[in-house]
Amino acid sequence: MEEAGSDGPRRVVICNPVSGSEDHVDHVRELADAHGFECREATEAGDVPRMAAEAATGGAEFVAAAGGDGTLNEVVNGLYGAEALGDVTVGVVPAGTGNNFASKLGVESIDHAFEVLADGERREVDLGVAAGRAFVNSCVGGITAEASAETTPESKRNLGVMAYVLNTVRQAVAYEGIPLTVETRDADPRTWSGEAAFVLVGNGRRFPVGGDAQADMEDGLLEVTIIEDAPAVDVVGEATRERLFGDSGDHIHRFVTPTLTVRSADDDPISFSLDGEMITSHEADIEALPGRLTMPVGTAYDPNPDA
Repeated sequence: MEEAGSDGPRRVVICNPVSGSEDHVDHVRELADAHGFECREATEAGDVPRMAAEAATGGAEFVAAAGGDGTLNEVVNGLYGAEALGDVTVGVVPAGTGNNFASKLGVESIDHAFEVLADGERREVDLGVAAGRAFVNSCVGGITAEASAETTPESKRNLGVMAYVLNTVRQAVAYEGIPLTVETRDADPRTWSGEAAFVLVGNGRRFPVGGDAQADMEDGLLEVTIIEDAPAVDVVGEATRERLFGDSGDHIHRFVTPTLTVRSADDDPISFSLDGEMITSHEADIEALPGRLTMPVGTAYDPNPDA
């Protein structure tokens, strides 16, 4: 294995053993060894970001996350906190439940991931930051954040992505909405206030338009969708019309911006899901950092999904 002086390996993959079906560790370790990566396995909470930071400060030039979206989020946050993103290429090995961001990068499986790590085109991808914490795919406040928080590792193992769907439905039955204000801070500032079911701030992900859930990850902008607190049938109907005919509807608001603030309008804090990792805050400043991540992508990656 190629070494970075006497400090440490140049290529590291950090493996979360409890992601997905939890049967990927040996396979990841075997492929990592074959491709010149040192495999480091997390054993307890907090290991993943710490290992990522240690790998970067130890001289690593390439750090990959083997797990789901949450594991990638922790790796990126470890590198972000160590101020190492400008010096390190970040890779993704999909071993989680949904692997949403990996699929957007054109990475199809664990085996394919190591092919992409070796030979994939390197792209400069935007990074989102909310309340000082980084995210790669999305920052969601409201009903879907609550559903993410209520989804247990056991249900994800047994039901996969359907576990999120079921918890979203359960949350929707009793959900009363969030009184909040959303303000942009760009050349064309705008403000929205009201009761929201959820707010989706997408970097790689967006609320589907025409069936395409991938956002442009290289435009320096965040795609914001606000779903007002309204009867579920109204929102579903509007979403269907929007996907089929491009109608905007009365309860769905969307715009793009490089920076915004989401603020609670009462005494209760808002739960935010950042790539599945939870934070709680009365106010979150959210911004896009253009081209902050260097990532290898597969041939199916679409740098401009709206072209």
